[in-house]
Amino acid sequence: MERRNWFWTVSALALAGGAVIGATSKAVAQPVQGLYVGLGGGGNLAQDQTVRLSPQQPSGKLRYGAGVVGLGSVGWGFGNGLRLEVEGNYRNDPLQHFRGTRFPTLAGGYQETYGGMVNALFDMDIGKSWLYPYFGVGAGYGWSHMAAHYAGTNYPYAERIGGTSDGSFMYQGIFGLSVPVPWVVGLSTTLEYRFTSLLGPQRFTGDGIGTEGAFGPKPYGVSRGNQDITTNYNHSLLLGVRYEFNPAPPPAPPVMPAIPAAPAPAEARTYLVFFDWDRSDLTGRAREIVAQAAQASTHIQTTRIEVNGYTDTSSIHGGARGAAYNQALSVRRAKSVQAELVRDGVPASAIDIHGFGETHPLVPTGPNAREPQNRRVEIILN
Repeated sequence: MERRNWFWTVSALALAGGAVIGATSKAVAQPVQGLYVGLGGGGNLAQDQTVRLSPQQPSGKLRYGAGVVGLGSVGWGFGNGLRLEVEGNYRNDPLQHFRGTRFPTLAGGYQETYGGMVNALFDMDIGKSWLYPYFGVGAGYGWSHMAAHYAGTNYPYAERIGGTSDGSFMYQGIFGLSVPVPWVVGLSTTLEYRFTSLLGPQRFTGDGIGTEGAFGPKPYGVSRGNQDITTNYNHSLLLGVRYEFNPAPPPAPPVMPAIPAAPAPAEARTYLVFFDWDRSDLTGRAREIVAQAAQASTHIQTTRIEVNGYTDTSSIHGGARGAAYNQALSVRRAKSVQAELVRDGVPASAIDIHGFGETHPLVPTGPNAREPQNRRVEIILN
């Protein structure tokens, strides 16, 4: 099978796989949120490149061996699946053959490509907490550098392309898989396929030597001219890592039904209000729970209402400073619930508030653990 056909077969299979996953997955985004950085490296396959030589020199195709690719990126996630990033990339491919002449040739040297791009990507949630597909497109500007040579094995002809560069518009398509690392919050490994191209032609200067028929009427001569690369298509497979500096908290669990404190299960005496990580403001669902507690206090013979705030063991600070921060955060949460109860008609004098910080967790955890059920306020009707 021709190598170019093999390249296109791989590309089609990768794109088809992405389409199947996209069609069968839920349109729910993985919430990459805030600043992140990424690094990746792997192998690159450059398709056969169509080349035009001048003046009056043979034209044909350049065939490359397996090369290398590396890239780095800095981006921002918007928390709804969309990400924008700036990328720098580098590719290096060894030249193996010059094809299309009427005489056999030997070739050597390399082509390297480097540039900067802006990428737009979208992360998908397919219902697996350990696997997140994503896809995207990118555009930017790149440069191609040639240092190559080829010559006839039984014919007095040689061409040297000596260390020149040319730039043009660059674009790419991306399909990848992200696997979160469970023991490092914010860290994920990535596996990507990328199709990248530079718009042609890229023009390089070189020298050639040959007999009549290669350089015109001269029986033997040296000529200086151009080599124009009209196609530049690359297929890359990369393994990398991505680190998010402000990873989104896990989805909040459904609000637990009211836990009855009295023997009669219909008379709920304790209500739980849950909070997002490092937040003390009330969600819409939290306000509904507070309103239920306020209404119940008017139907039950209540002497006092306790509002107790708690946090989990994680914090934006570490050590003793983190514990003190969480203590203050638990008080702020209790005050938010108190203010909502007063708005719902409960007298402020009937409410006692307390902040317990990281103590008395609903779900026992180790240090620095984000546990949604421990980020709560308990409303207790006495």
